[in-house]
Amino acid sequence: MVSALAVELDRSSPVPLYFQLAQAIEKAILDGQLAPGDRFENELALAKRVNLSRPTTRRAIQELVDKGLLVRKRGVGTQVVQSPVQRPVDLTSLFDDLARAGQVPTTKLLEYTVSVPDAQIASELNLEGDAEVATIRRLRCTNGEPLAVMTNHVPAHIAPDPADLETQGLYQILRARGIHIRVARQRIGARGATREEAGLLEEKPGAALLTMSRTAFDDSGSSVEFGTHCYRASRYFFETTVVDR
Repeated sequence: MVSALAVELDRSSPVPLYFQLAQAIEKAILDGQLAPGDRFENELALAKRVNLSRPTTRRAIQELVDKGLLVRKRGVGTQVVQSPVQRPVDLTSLFDDLARAGQVPTTKLLEYTVSVPDAQIASELNLEGDAEVATIRRLRCTNGEPLAVMTNHVPAHIAPDPADLETQGLYQILRARGIHIRVARQRIGARGATREEAGLLEEKPGAALLTMSRTAFDDSGSSVEFGTHCYRASRYFFETTVVDR
């Protein structure tokens, strides 16, 4: 289906017309008026319908292609793609955030091992001696599309059962066991995808990934989880509010 969106432009506004058009289309995608997979009308028809020049219309569409909201496919035209996941920099889990946003999170368990950790993981979890850790590696998808590869290290005595990890979020499982995460130390960065990560996330090797590592603590101040995650930069972003002190 070719989607023709109703667009109102304010030609007296100092805001450029291409930007007004791009914002109107983006709002329609984020609000669900245009669904993933919908074909978008071609730029010539859109330009004529909204009475804009073709270069202006092309620039608006390119803005949304660059944001990952539209994709141009040879022989098909322009299509709406899955909107990027917006995540606040709060003490929440990706599973909880996706579920609250009305998306459908699914998980594939890639690895589950129990062993004595290396020095870095032992330090992050404040473990001594031969205390064991469960290493959990998962592929998280939303609406059937791969989004993140997540590796979590949890002290073995509180680690969840492997079977539960494909249907529930890690924090959700811990909460059900009476373990409440109250504070975390978090670091956000970026790097290129390895060949394995690219295959899992349906990206090209070297594609931009957002990274996040987190050490989480419970009510008593004990370390209960150390995680290192990577997310598709084309489909995911963090948002935070900055306040002048």
